Amino acid sequence: MRRAHRRVGVSLVAAMVFAATGLAGSAQGHDGVSSNDGAIDNAAATHDHDQHGGHDGHLPATSKNVRLVSKLKLPHVTEGKIADVGVFKGYAYLASWGGVGCDNTGVHVVDIRNPAKPKVAGFIPAPAGSAPGEGIQTVHISTPAFTGDILVSNNEICGETGSGGMNIYDVTKPTEPKVLAEGVGDFTLEGEQTEIARQIHSVFAWDAGSKAYAVIVDNEEGTDVDIVDITDPTKAQLIAEYDLDETFPQIVQEAPANLTEIFLHDMVVKTIHGRQVLLASYWDAGYVALDVTDPKNLTYIGDTDFTDPDPEAAESGLTVAPEGNGHQAEFTLDNRYVIGADEDFAPYALSARNLDDDTAITAGQGIPLEEGKSVSGGTVYAGLACNDSPAVPAGDPAAVDIAVVERGVCTFTEKAAKVEAAGGYDAILVFNRTGSDACDAQSGMSVEGSLPTFGVAPRSQGFAVFDQPYNNDDCLAGTAPATLPVDIGTKGDQLTFSSYFDGWGYAHLYRTKGGKMTELDTYAIPEAHDPAHASGSGDLSIHEVAASQVRPDLAYFSYYAGGFRVAKIKKDKLVEVGRFIDKGGNNFWGVQTFNHFGREYVAASDRDFGLYIFQYTGG
Repeated sequence: MRRAHRRVGVSLVAAMVFAATGLAGSAQGHDGVSSNDGAIDNAAATHDHDQHGGHDGHLPATSKNVRLVSKLKLPHVTEGKIADVGVFKGYAYLASWGGVGCDNTGVHVVDIRNPAKPKVAGFIPAPAGSAPGEGIQTVHISTPAFTGDILVSNNEICGETGSGGMNIYDVTKPTEPKVLAEGVGDFTLEGEQTEIARQIHSVFAWDAGSKAYAVIVDNEEGTDVDIVDITDPTKAQLIAEYDLDETFPQIVQEAPANLTEIFLHDMVVKTIHGRQVLLASYWDAGYVALDVTDPKNLTYIGDTDFTDPDPEAAESGLTVAPEGNGHQAEFTLDNRYVIGADEDFAPYALSARNLDDDTAITAGQGIPLEEGKSVSGGTVYAGLACNDSPAVPAGDPAAVDIAVVERGVCTFTEKAAKVEAAGGYDAILVFNRTGSDACDAQSGMSVEGSLPTFGVAPRSQGFAVFDQPYNNDDCLAGTAPATLPVDIGTKGDQLTFSSYFDGWGYAHLYRTKGGKMTELDTYAIPEAHDPAHASGSGDLSIHEVAASQVRPDLAYFSYYAGGFRVAKIKKDKLVEVGRFIDKGGNNFWGVQTFNHFGREYVAASDRDFGLYIFQYTGG
């Protein structure tokens, strides 16, 4: 899984990756796949959701200023199978990803030379056991070693034989693609040589004259900005690695305290005033512009911060901290603005505190509280709470008791069942285990049960509940106690947990400039900030933005179950001017513009169906 940086206060702490250990089980792919115990890197969960909200409904059909030009159902599509889309020279390329199974993974090739009549033109299989998702792009390069059109795609492991890295295909003749390279990237992990390249979440390639490069997202290391020389695509070589928050610490936002997940998610590179500019979507650090003209010597241009309190939520009368989650961004045609898309699938957030210490508890909701509900009470140390572990003592039915459980050895579902069977408890808090990939790292969790279950909290916070000293360096080195050094049944501090609605992900509008960019406006569909649509309408988060390539004031959005949306920049504001949701609902992942005989069209990928092609008809 991706290694994500997390902060405690204003300091950076060790990054996390769920690697193979005796306690946690083996790590698996990035997207929505958890460790064997059910621990989820929150970065990894950004696509773990059902198209059209699964069995959870969808928004009604609607259309305004958008013409549906055509749609094409792709072969071998199961629910959630289609991912990103790219368009180049009359062909669309759609990822068939591994988040819903490792069969039929690769890239669909669709002939859209007549946008009204798209037709399947081929399929490029991914390496066995691997799958593309976010990174689908085609570009023309002309170097001394190669001249032609190349398609680049990413690999995330979905099967036992999978490999990571990027793939490069010659699609100069799209119906006759040729493999130039597969599985190339970073073959080291924390200084150790590995047999396969690191898994990558996305890739973006560009022509730099006599040279050509690609930037890839390393899922598994803190140095997650990897640059590959693809001047000769058959001999692609990693030439540079960067950890942006260490190289450019000014991108880290000191407050609010919840902006702790700092990693690269996606990126584009655009030539602006003769410089190649990388726009990196760096999750809780925001959107970062860097000069990559010399890939071995990146220089800082500017970056964004998340406004606190959240300005979009404030428009709906909510006073909440910004979620962060800088997912994907583009420059407008005239480069005056950056439009960023924050992906957020959790419309409810958790507020948690240690009341005795008056400190925050950093945890997510594995089994969430109902909206407006809270749990406040004393704590009882329950140990590992596995079937083969010492018994969990019963809680007091006449009091509010919160079982505090250590991560490790067994799944979270087994732990929850063990606590529930003991009886007398009202909630569960799980804190992290010892080990180089855990300790003070906070993660999400996949768990089943009936009691509200929160976690995975940093290990130091679990120790603090029982007033025990904690040293993170010792924990990471494995020299600290393997379990909390108190007896099972020990009572600890008073904790409180409450759930509140904070809305889904949305778009930002920033003015480009050196240093900190100015946030001008935000945009969300109305339903995304209505608690009535927190469930029952599908996922109402934005996913991607595509800036118009003919108008500097126009942008297109893929909005999952919110459908396809069009916004115009008016007086430094994002104003919706178009929308489309098909009968039965949509859930769009990718969005990409293209030109056909002087007219702009937009390709969008529906995760359950395939390809949609739109044209904006407004002014």
